[in-house]
Amino acid sequence: MNDTIHKHTNARMSQIVTHNGVAYLSGQVFPEFLTGSPPIEEQTKGVLAQIDELLADAGTSKSKLLTAQIWLSDVAEFDRMNAVWERWIDPANPPARATCGVTLGHPNVRVEITVSAAL
Repeated sequence: MNDTIHKHTNARMSQIVTHNGVAYLSGQVFPEFLTGSPPIEEQTKGVLAQIDELLADAGTSKSKLLTAQIWLSDVAEFDRMNAVWERWIDPANPPARATCGVTLGHPNVRVEITVSAAL
């Protein structure tokens, strides 16, 4: 039996893949990145709001996060991004997490986040 489900797919990827009781989200970026590069705090809030929506669509929530990977275009913004993250995350159930500085796919994108969560 194949319990793998792909949601919100296009030719390149799926926004959500669920398999064996786990939801995997693709990397999420600020939804309006093409219109400018707002501060890291605003981008992080936008990304986390998208993650909330996708997790709900998958039948789970941030309280069931297993892992998170965060990529920053400028690691000097780590503390400012982290302040938003810490207000959002369920403090009783924080995921295993990694954060690193990278060159992201568009110059206006300052943060990209992907997560996995138990269903």
